[in-house]
Amino acid sequence: MSTDIKVTGRIAAAGRALAGIGPEDFARMAGMPADRLAWLEASGSARLPTEDDVEAILRAFERVGVVVIAEDGDMGAGVRLKFTRRDVRQIMRLEGEGGIVGSDDAP
Repeated sequence: MSTDIKVTGRIAAAGRALAGIGPEDFARMAGMPADRLAWLEASGSARLPTEDDVEAILRAFERVGVVVIAEDGDMGAGVRLKFTRRDVRQIMRLEGEGGIVGSDDAP
């Protein structure tokens, strides 16, 4: 996973809010305690302190369909949805159904 993107507390909070995911659920997706996520989000525009934190946030973003837009010469960094909110809800529902893991290719 590429961690060349500057991920800040504001980016983490914005991406989570954009996806409409609560802090407890997002923290679970990121594999971190909810109080750690709250602390990271409260850090504002400071970069996340560790690579593990960055990777965890990016992994959770990937799961909910949030893409980080890198800063460029004209614009600051931001986030956007890779999928529509409806798509994200459908993906989350399907992933939560359980069952046997198999190929997605139908015969």
